[in-house]
Amino acid sequence: MRFGVTLLSLLLLSGCTALVVGGTPAGGYSQGKDGGDSEVQAADSAITSSIKGKYAADAAVREFDIGIRTYEGTVTLTGRVATVVARDRAGSIAKSTKGVLNVNNQIVVDH
Repeated sequence: MRFGVTLLSLLLLSGCTALVVGGTPAGGYSQGKDGGDSEVQAADSAITSSIKGKYAADAAVREFDIGIRTYEGTVTLTGRVATVVARDRAGSIAKSTKGVLNVNNQIVVDH
């Protein structure tokens, strides 16, 4: 009897996997019918790519592994750098990038 109840429970709950696993689609973006969300996603992706390119060309930050996440024009920077100068330079580069509305600089300076 216990086995049957367990098996039945598993079968009934197996259809809920998509609800439990998925959460929100496309990295937190809601999916709309007007296509505006895909335009925002594309703009955010372009911002992230632009910042990565600027970091690669900048001597103060290129040696560090800085995480860049962009969501609706807000850029969040994460990672560890060796100096305050590198942290501030990373934030400054991000702020000066076209399309960036706000920068959340969470980079930690290792002493």
